[in-house]
Amino acid sequence: MAYENNEKKNDSVYSKRIKAGKRRTYFFDVRETRGSDYYVTITESRKRPNDDGYDRHKIFLYKEDFNKFVKGLSEAVDYVKTDLMPNFDFDAFNHEYPDADTVENVAEKAVESAEPVFQNVPVEVVENQVTTLKTEEVDKW
Repeated sequence: MAYENNEKKNDSVYSKRIKAGKRRTYFFDVRETRGSDYYVTITESRKRPNDDGYDRHKIFLYKEDFNKFVKGLSEAVDYVKTDLMPNFDFDAFNHEYPDADTVENVAEKAVESAEPVFQNVPVEVVENQVTTLKTEEVDKW
């Protein structure tokens, strides 16, 4: 272990970044204590509208609270989704696409999820359409 000035270097052993809009980013970092224990920091970073700086808010989550935290967060989110906003399309905001989504995979998924009348359309036809859509110039308004 590398120590500097009697302090352990506080690097993350795991980090996940979630971009949430133009000005907000969440970071989930797993860090190690001196005693080889682990905890999670959750950081919200927001770009200040008036300057180039950022406002950061951090939560430290320790292993003994993991299950309670996840349960409480899940219950709160489920309450909003089912009781307060049951008709809202929360999936409309999912802008992340798995790395495995190649043109072929997207075309296959499109055919599989299509209405029955389109089920017999060959994957190659859909692939050509997807490729055309990806390469065509889009008019800017």
